[in-house]
Amino acid sequence: MNRDIQEKIDDRSWRVGVIGLGYVGLPLAFESVNQGFRTLGFDVDHAKVDMLMAGKTYIRHFPDETICAANATGRFSATTDFTRIGEVDCILICVPTPLTPNREPDMSYIESTVGTIYPYITKGQLIVLESTTYPGTTDEVMLPILEKSGLTCGVDFYLAYSPEREDPGNKEYSTKTIPKVVGGHTREACDIATYFYKQLVVDAIPVSSTRVAEAVKLTENIFRSVNIALVNELKMIYTKMGIDIWEVIDAAKTKPFGFMPFYPGPGLGGHCIPIDPFYLTWKAREYGIWTRFIEIAGEINTFMPQYVIQELMNALNSRGTALMNARILVIGVAYKSDVDDMRESPSLELLDILFSKGAVPSYHDTYIPEIIVTRKHPALAGMKSVPLTPESIASFDAVLISTAHSDIDYNMVVEHARLVIDTRNATKTITCHRDKIFKA
Repeated sequence: MNRDIQEKIDDRSWRVGVIGLGYVGLPLAFESVNQGFRTLGFDVDHAKVDMLMAGKTYIRHFPDETICAANATGRFSATTDFTRIGEVDCILICVPTPLTPNREPDMSYIESTVGTIYPYITKGQLIVLESTTYPGTTDEVMLPILEKSGLTCGVDFYLAYSPEREDPGNKEYSTKTIPKVVGGHTREACDIATYFYKQLVVDAIPVSSTRVAEAVKLTENIFRSVNIALVNELKMIYTKMGIDIWEVIDAAKTKPFGFMPFYPGPGLGGHCIPIDPFYLTWKAREYGIWTRFIEIAGEINTFMPQYVIQELMNALNSRGTALMNARILVIGVAYKSDVDDMRESPSLELLDILFSKGAVPSYHDTYIPEIIVTRKHPALAGMKSVPLTPESIASFDAVLISTAHSDIDYNMVVEHARLVIDTRNATKTITCHRDKIFKA
């Protein structure tokens, strides 16, 4: 490993740049600051940069105090000026990698970012992609653009891939306590990136190439997608049999080996699991391989919102109420509990389906006070969270629990609701009024 670089990392004169100050980039930047590195954050959103510099948050689990503390160290600043890329020694790229409407990888954010920075990269810099993507992206997409600078990878600069492993809202694991996987375009790039990440997190595990590191991230999320699809399918089967899938899982997980609990829900959400498996599906076609497990899992998970609405209709019918014109309260539009992130949330699909079937839906979510414009659900933009009171609950024909936030008084919900459709087992411990509860 380059001795000069090691010394700069050791004495903290190594300067870190983080591109993309969202749910991945911001915690990474703050961890860099916490470990003594001068850190410069880059983002195209002027509002985000202005808020950070003013000590204000836009991510709920990073309160103002956390941002003020980073600012107070004098080691953190943020900018929209990408010509300043030459000021840092290390560039960590944390930009979105969504799917196109045809479920193909959307590389525009990566291509745009690399296309913006390549004129300003300098000799000796380490450039690391953290965005989840298909095997080959770092070498096939990033490298040719970066070398337009006139610099040669492996000689003038170092290129690596280290997949993000953030889990927003997870109280057990943070950026610091989650090991990093690192793959380099060259052995030296891997060594440098591994050594650097070991300063930030509990451990860094080197692998033989960027492609292996890219495949690691996809494998982690495909594993989750397939297993969630399995329990979603089992839920539909067991429901028909009068068996509670949640009770089955609770009993099965008492086995100390050979079983790992996964839980059903109204569909997949977040920036990883609903998207990442299809990156491999797309790439596999280049090799003439049909990814059957991934496709089947995707079909099941994508179907779940439709299944939930069908169960809602059945429950309403059993009470003599039609879904047409029914007032439905959806609890939770964030994709998971206790976060302010609604990317790919199945709740948005549920709201869209309810509108399409002539229902009159509203939602409650203190984490998402207003629904912003999204590519898939533009018609929902501007909807605002309604208060959750005994009076408001009683005014709805049904309450559909889509995201089980911990700040919800589920006893109050069940007591005052006419009907409760629980997709998250949030009402598990409630003993009164259980005749109102339908699990879906």
